[in-house]
Amino acid sequence: MLTSITEGILCCLTGKGASLVLPLESSQPSDGFEFVEVKPGRVLRVRHIVPERQPVVTEEKITGTEKTECDYEDDDSPEDSYNESDYGSSVHCKRKITVYRNGQLVIENLGDVLHSEILQCQDGDLEPCSTVEVELADYKEMPSSPDPNPLPSPVPPSLGEQKPAPPPRRRRRKPKRTVLIDSKRVISSCKGTHSDVALFFVHGVGGSLDIWSSQLDFFSRLGYEVIAPDLAGHGASTAPQIAAAYTFYALAEDLRAIFKRYARKRNILIGHSYGVSFCTFLAHEYPDLVHKVVMINGGGPTALEPSLCSIFQLPSCVLHCLSPCLAWSFLKAGFARQGAKEKQLLKQGNAFNVSPFVLRAMMSGQYWPEGDEVYHAELTAPILLVHGMCDKFVPMDEDQRMAEILLFAFLKVIEEGSHMVMMECPETVNTLLHEFFLWEPDMSIKDSHKSDTEKTVALSDTLHTLKSNKSLDK
Repeated sequence: MLTSITEGILCCLTGKGASLVLPLESSQPSDGFEFVEVKPGRVLRVRHIVPERQPVVTEEKITGTEKTECDYEDDDSPEDSYNESDYGSSVHCKRKITVYRNGQLVIENLGDVLHSEILQCQDGDLEPCSTVEVELADYKEMPSSPDPNPLPSPVPPSLGEQKPAPPPRRRRRKPKRTVLIDSKRVISSCKGTHSDVALFFVHGVGGSLDIWSSQLDFFSRLGYEVIAPDLAGHGASTAPQIAAAYTFYALAEDLRAIFKRYARKRNILIGHSYGVSFCTFLAHEYPDLVHKVVMINGGGPTALEPSLCSIFQLPSCVLHCLSPCLAWSFLKAGFARQGAKEKQLLKQGNAFNVSPFVLRAMMSGQYWPEGDEVYHAELTAPILLVHGMCDKFVPMDEDQRMAEILLFAFLKVIEEGSHMVMMECPETVNTLLHEFFLWEPDMSIKDSHKSDTEKTVALSDTLHTLKSNKSLDK
């Protein structure tokens, strides 16, 4: 504690930040770690594990010598010739999103319905053609806003044979904005043996790629290609001493560069806390490349805006003096238990081990006005929401609201987990994620409904024909 206070005083006197996060000396890939320069002087550490494929792929290459070059396109290799339409299920994504001037958001789901039995997920099934009506989070009621459903004024008692007044005409509301989504999406099972599948893991504020160590080891052993970067200023990535380097847009462009470098045909994004916003950004920007998304304690579908009354608005030197208290507070709020095991996990995961300047700039740079309810409602990829019941950072209501807004969302609550649920309950989270990766929508229910409808129509036509014949006989 005294050491941190002394370093904080030196920080105030010299004007320089202490405990800067610098990259490792070697930039060569070692044990799956790579260093990628996303911009001049901006280097991110990335853990990239490409598992060794089974000999089956080699046998296919050997037996494929009889095939001519025209069997594959010039830009596609035999490994990348996997066609989703031959394996997955085609889903009709259709919904109408309407925003009214009074702040009401109406979402009409008009497409297919997805059913899931992933560890008995809550809110796993959506009603067909259901309508969701919510209020925008950033809407403030104005006194001059007319009531969309005005009550008729009381009618005075009639005198004699006086006719009652006609009911007031209901004024039709005009939408402020309307978004129509009508597309087809193929959703398939993503196995570790598929060479066109890649998993991207994105951490949040104060973390590093080390918080995903259990997930990276688990899925790499199953044959998945995994990619996990350190955000700027975190882990072993470079830490620019400019606040503009830690805005949402700057970090999003970093992850865009990482995604474009390692992306395959079917990519699955897994985000935690603040990292969920970057996964949402990539899923919205690349809907054809993002196959599925996992959001772990990501919060509600609201636009990001920094809080002006936060403790992270204090000067960096003051935050440095308070760093032991902040670390203790994070341990208490981020884990369901605060024992020696959790302290060791926090130390191994390198969580909350960033410089005060980076921490302050990260919290102040969370400005993303585009990421509102409508932005999230436009996503068409299947999304798994994982929430730790003991999470003190993200309330349960926010993830429930996210599940209502998204088109295809499955919410799973882990009772014994908190904000760092992937570190507290790695076996449960790994099993849940793996089942979601392997999940494929069962459209047989839809086909059975169609066949029943066709049978009903055919039966009605037959009855109509019999009635017509009887009438002619008469």
